[in-house]
Amino acid sequence: MNRTRREFLGTMAAGSAALTMPAFLGACGVQRAVSVADKLPENPFMEWFGVDQATVARVMSEMTANGADAADLYFQHSRRNTLTLEDGIVSRAFSGIDQGVGLRVVIGEQTGYAFTEDLTLASMLSAARTAAAIAAGGRVAAPQAFAPRDLGGLYTVSVPWSEVGIDRKLPILKFVESKAKSFDPAVEKVSVYWTDVDERVMIATLDGSLVMDHRPMATMYTVVTARKGDEVQTGYSNIAARQEFDWYTEERLTAMAREAVDRTVVLFDAKRPPAGEMPVVLASGSSGILLHEAIGHGMEADFNRKGTSIYSDMIGKQVAEPFITIVDQATIPGERGALNYDDEGNPAGRTVLVENGILKSYLHDRISARQYGLKPTGSGRRESYKHAPMPRMSCTFMEAGPHTREEIIASVDRGILAETFTNGQVQIGAGDYTFYVKNGWMIEDGKLTAPIKDVNIIGNGPESLKRITMVANDARLDTGGWTCGKNGQGVPVSQGIPTVLVSRMTVGGENVG
Repeated sequence: MNRTRREFLGTMAAGSAALTMPAFLGACGVQRAVSVADKLPENPFMEWFGVDQATVARVMSEMTANGADAADLYFQHSRRNTLTLEDGIVSRAFSGIDQGVGLRVVIGEQTGYAFTEDLTLASMLSAARTAAAIAAGGRVAAPQAFAPRDLGGLYTVSVPWSEVGIDRKLPILKFVESKAKSFDPAVEKVSVYWTDVDERVMIATLDGSLVMDHRPMATMYTVVTARKGDEVQTGYSNIAARQEFDWYTEERLTAMAREAVDRTVVLFDAKRPPAGEMPVVLASGSSGILLHEAIGHGMEADFNRKGTSIYSDMIGKQVAEPFITIVDQATIPGERGALNYDDEGNPAGRTVLVENGILKSYLHDRISARQYGLKPTGSGRRESYKHAPMPRMSCTFMEAGPHTREEIIASVDRGILAETFTNGQVQIGAGDYTFYVKNGWMIEDGKLTAPIKDVNIIGNGPESLKRITMVANDARLDTGGWTCGKNGQGVPVSQGIPTVLVSRMTVGGENVG
C-alpha cells in the first residue's frame, strides 16, 4: 500500500477505535494508536492528538472550577528501548511507549490529582473534574491563552533515540564485552545492559505559561564475573547521560569496561577491615551517594515544612566547616540529572544549599515556596504523569576544597578509603544511614596498604557533615546511572563529591582479637 504519512495518520485517527479502546468507550472520543515505529514529532500532543491551546484552556477551566492557588497539566510521551547482551548473544530486547497527562489542583494544603492515558478531550475533562472535586475554594479565571517558553539547550540531540536502531546499538555492546574480556584472563562472563529513552513533555500552568521539553537519556551498565579457582567475584561499572549516540565513544566505553574489570579482580586480594570507629576517606565521584542520601534529602523543603528534617530550623546556621559548599544544580549540560525546566514548568537552576558551612536554602517546589514566601528553586520533580511533583534533587555535589587527595590520605594513621558503593538505607528525618562499600582500601600510617571489600559504614548524615575535616580539590560528578527514590517515585539524578575526610565513622568489618 502506497499512502502518504498524512493519509496514514488520518486513517488511524478516524478508524482505530476498535483497536485502541473498548467499544463501550467509543462515544467518549477516539485516541489514535501510536507505534514505536512512528517518527516522533517535537510536539506529539498537538500533532497526533490535537491538544492545542484551546483544548488546554478548556481542561484548565474545568480543573479549576472549584478554585485554585496553583494548577498544572503535565503531558508526557516517553519511548523506552532496552537491550541486554549476555554470553555474546542478545538475551532481551524490549520497546515500549508510556504516555498520558497528569492534572493537579492546589488550594492551600489540599491537592487534587488525577491522570489519564487517554488524551481525548472527554477523558481529560473527566480527569479534570476528579482533580477539582478533591480541593475546593473560590472560582478562579483560568488562562485562555498560554505563552510558550523558549526551548532549553542543555541536552539537544541531532538524532533522537527513538530513531537510533538496534543495528547501531548492538555493536557497541559487543565492543564493551570484548574489551572487558581482553583486560584480564580471570574474566569469565560479561553482561551489558542498555536503556535509552526519548521523552517529550508539555507543561501548562495556571499562570499562563507553556513549556515544551525534549528529554533524551541513555544508560549502559556492565557487570563482570571473574573466576580464580573456586573463587568467583563480581563487579560493575555504568555510565549515563542526557546525550546522543555519538557520546558513546570508544574511549568512554573502554574506560567503563576497564573500571568494571578492575573493580572485580581486585576483590580476589581484598579482605574485610577491622571493625570499629575510625576515620573514613570518601573517594571523589561516586561517594556522592552518601552526600545525596544522608544529607541532601534532609534539605528538601517538604521534609522541613513538616518538621521531620533535622535541618528544619537551621537556615542561617553553621552545619559544616567553612570550606564546605554544597550545591544542587540542574543546569549542567548533558548530565543525567540535568533539566531545562522542572516538572512544574519552572526554569531549573542552581541552588546553593550550604555556603561556606552555613545552611542557605532548601529545595523548593511551588507548594513549599509559596508557604515559605519564596520563589521555587526549580526543584519540583515527578516520576511520570501518574505522579504529583514534590521537591527533589537534580545534580547534587560538594564543591572543591583547599586540600589534596594525597594530603588527606597522609593525614590518616589508621582508617579506610571507601570507593564503590552498592546500596544503603537512610532514615531521612534524623539522617541515620548504613551504606555498603563494595570496594575500598585500608589506610595505615598515611598510605594505602591493602584492598578491602564487604564493608558497612554507619553514621548520621548531619553529624558526618560536621565531621568532615578536610576536602580535596578533585571534585567531580559521577557519570553512573543513579536513580533517586522518594515516596515511591524514582527520578534520574547526578551526584558527586571531592575526596573528603570524615574524622569518625563506624566501620562494620571484622572483629579482631
